[in-house]
Amino acid sequence: MVAGSKNQVARQTLPKEGFGEASLLTANIKHKAIQLGFDACGIARAGYLESEQNHFDAWLQQGMHADMAYMQNNAALRLNPSLLVDGAKSVICLLMNYKPAEQQNGQAPKIARYAYGRDYHDIIWEKLNLLLDYIRQCTPEVKGRGFSDSAPVFEKAWTVRAGLGWIGKNSILISPVFGSFIFLAELIVDIELDYDQPYASNGCGECNRCMANCPTGAIYAPKTVDARKCISYQTIENKGVITVDTNGWLFGCDICLQVCPWNKRTPASKHTELAPLPQILSMTADDWQNITEDEFKAIFRQSPLKRAKYAGIKRNLKHVLDHLSNKDL
Repeated sequence: MVAGSKNQVARQTLPKEGFGEASLLTANIKHKAIQLGFDACGIARAGYLESEQNHFDAWLQQGMHADMAYMQNNAALRLNPSLLVDGAKSVICLLMNYKPAEQQNGQAPKIARYAYGRDYHDIIWEKLNLLLDYIRQCTPEVKGRGFSDSAPVFEKAWTVRAGLGWIGKNSILISPVFGSFIFLAELIVDIELDYDQPYASNGCGECNRCMANCPTGAIYAPKTVDARKCISYQTIENKGVITVDTNGWLFGCDICLQVCPWNKRTPASKHTELAPLPQILSMTADDWQNITEDEFKAIFRQSPLKRAKYAGIKRNLKHVLDHLSNKDL
């Protein structure tokens, strides 16, 4: 049974009659996705993303990808799912709410909330593999691959086409149910399924809070972020000198999410596997200054913070503390 809208997954017993083969498989996939711990599932017909090409090309030509050369190198793969899965027919899109109920020590250098707990890639990939295994039990000949933020897939565009939300002015996917503190994931498969209607509404309306509150002006225009000015880029992807005031952020940045009205009304995550590490919540600036490389590796070996490495965290911390000292003068 599919409850509410077509892309909301049933939590009860599925009907056994009145379904065609694709419809029954679609309903079963959505039901299984919820059982595995995803919060929502929608499905889009795979095809070339022609509507995304001009915007993406212009963004690259203006150098807004900074030194993330992989964005340009894999442009063709992003636009055509058949280059990732031969004969791709369906893109199964999944959401997982990570909004934490607890917050960091307010005086500490700030960590983006998605990085409070274990590395979400490991958690989501495990669920994706289980979902793909389930589909193979139903349709043994299926070919497919799972993705979550680490491969050239236009995740947000597919999620809109799967009916799960819209892209906000900060270029982040917003769910009407879970806001934008959400992880996205996809399974691209070579079988026909029932497809959801694309999400047609734009819940942002006239609101510009994400743009107005970005301290570096990185949100260059609606749905356009200049990575060179983005605090998240500067504290994670950037391997050189930090060129903006990170406004106290040690790893990532949540400002445009924190000010979004949709995130004021959404529920906290129910997923225990995404629970914050106690150290993330309690560490002070002194704790971050005094942590050794061995301690960092031991505490954060399964954390997204390992992406910046110990040296990167220390660089970011020096930047934060230097700017705080300058502001106090």
